[in-house]
Amino acid sequence: MPITNQSSQPSNFEPTFSHIPVLGKEIITGLNIQENGHYLDTTVGGGGHSRLILESASNTQITALDQDEDALIAAKNNLSGFGNRVEFVRSNFAEYNFTANTFDGIIADLGVSSYHLDNPERGFSFRYEADLDMRMDRRQSLNAGEIINHWDEIELADIFYKYGEERLSRRIAKRIVENRPFNTTTQLAEAISYSVPRKYRYGRIHPATRAFQGLRIAVNNELKSLEILLEKAPLALVEGGKIAIISFHSLEDRIVKHSFKDSQWLKVLTKKPITAQEEEISTNPRSRSAKLRIAESVIS
Repeated sequence: MPITNQSSQPSNFEPTFSHIPVLGKEIITGLNIQENGHYLDTTVGGGGHSRLILESASNTQITALDQDEDALIAAKNNLSGFGNRVEFVRSNFAEYNFTANTFDGIIADLGVSSYHLDNPERGFSFRYEADLDMRMDRRQSLNAGEIINHWDEIELADIFYKYGEERLSRRIAKRIVENRPFNTTTQLAEAISYSVPRKYRYGRIHPATRAFQGLRIAVNNELKSLEILLEKAPLALVEGGKIAIISFHSLEDRIVKHSFKDSQWLKVLTKKPITAQEEEISTNPRSRSAKLRIAESVIS
């Protein structure tokens, strides 16, 4: 009997980007929003954090980036009342052309959104049967199916181990290579489930969770993109400007922590990451794993 936890959505189901910003109050306090300030939201998503910034002080301006066309459509709708105070740009933040001394604050809300996980056609989740896609930017050619069906066993094992922190990565990669090609998320998840010892198949998390995380990170080159952002962004801040990064797993948080600490352009304002309070977690469970780090530009 399949154990992939496959679900079906009602025929009228239409996933939407959530406008509930994770750690919203903490972001606004940490950025110290100023009147007439110019802020860069590098992952605008549904526009939740940008809306808070625009509402926090008069005449604030936002440059809103996202590589996902669906996200920009949602953000434009959510922020339509702010008119020309918002400029929308479709771009991966690693490819954005940063200009020196431009922004009073920069934010990034990393990782995959609830919209992506809840939208079967995007192929991010094994909860629903879908093509193996996982592209944040659907203009790119590389997708999850290409990696799973054509990359070699060692490369697959490295992805699962390095990006998914999956200690059974070799077993999983071996079974995938022996049984490919795979066409759907649920086929892949089932193969992963049967490649691990039986005692792990019915644990707290689905046995495919870490492998799917690693695969998604590889498809979207997420960690390298984050490193590039952290290298470029500090120079785009005015002196005293703040950069705030929300991460959702240890790989991202480790990169942010060390990049802030080692940067000659930044002063760390959060010795330990800020996490969500129980009140927020109860209304927005996604916030449970969020970690916010903030630093200030010290460019002279």
